Amino acid sequence: MSKRPSVIPANKALDQLSADVLGGLRRSPKELSPVWFYDELGSFLFDSICELPEYYVTRTELGIMQAHAGEMAHLIGANAALVEFGSGTSLKTRLLLDRIETPAGYVPVDIAREHLLDAASTLARDYPALAIYPVCADFTQPFALPRQLADARKRVVYFPGSTLGNFEVADARRLLTRMRQLIGDNGAVLIGIDLQKDPQVLQRAYNDTAGVTAEFNLNALRHINRELGANFNLGAFEHCAVWVPEQGRIEMRLISMRDQTVSVGGEQIPIARAEYIRTECCHKYTLEGFANLAASADLAVTRVWLDDDKKFSVQLLEPRGLQ
Repeated sequence: MSKRPSVIPANKALDQLSADVLGGLRRSPKELSPVWFYDELGSFLFDSICELPEYYVTRTELGIMQAHAGEMAHLIGANAALVEFGSGTSLKTRLLLDRIETPAGYVPVDIAREHLLDAASTLARDYPALAIYPVCADFTQPFALPRQLADARKRVVYFPGSTLGNFEVADARRLLTRMRQLIGDNGAVLIGIDLQKDPQVLQRAYNDTAGVTAEFNLNALRHINRELGANFNLGAFEHCAVWVPEQGRIEMRLISMRDQTVSVGGEQIPIARAEYIRTECCHKYTLEGFANLAASADLAVTRVWLDDDKKFSVQLLEPRGLQ
């Protein structure tokens, strides 16, 4: 689980959104995009999840950044341009910006335009000497960097939050390959990667006792009802998150508690009792497994920072053969 833009996919008409949802519900198993978690309520619930005692991800990565941002900035070096994918509020980024010597610029990239501009304005106020070039784009697709970065000594992609784990392995490889192309031959990637661990720790993280994650998961249905005029009965579904060892991932699921039929976009979708809708996949890597994935995108792991319990990692990647 990781923060995504708190909007439905940009620039899509309602009929296309309905088609996307229907396409997922026709699959076996049924699935929905995790983008539907995030309306105003969903964003609030996610922020609440990050404060839960069971959910280690956010505070663990933040602890790593607080302990090692100085070393990370030293390895990044002076006059580097920092490009953050899915920038959000840029909280962890501040730890780097406070330590990088004379950064050539900061490029937050996010699909949620209003949120992006608000966050960039706040940073501009707090860092008056920093050149900030917000880019409203889907970072999974090619986008152009601001021409003002042409003179930067190097480009560094920053991708915190374990967001890569939400991508299927082939899609994760494509995204890493896009990062490799963006940084050129002397740049780097600084990325947060959640690690495989005791399945019970993972189960607790995604099935909290307060039920916040369950409400967050059900919010995908609430959001679709409001935006697309669907008629999901939230009381007829139950949240479940399961560890799938052969895939190395947690799957967020909504399990149907009875036989039912749901109307979406004018189409009737039958859902059987005990059938589930998969709403998100959260891949967890071993250090070796992620290094192999990075290598397949022409990137080499050159430094790894871990918390004391080795639950999470922040890793520095550089072009293979050019370290």
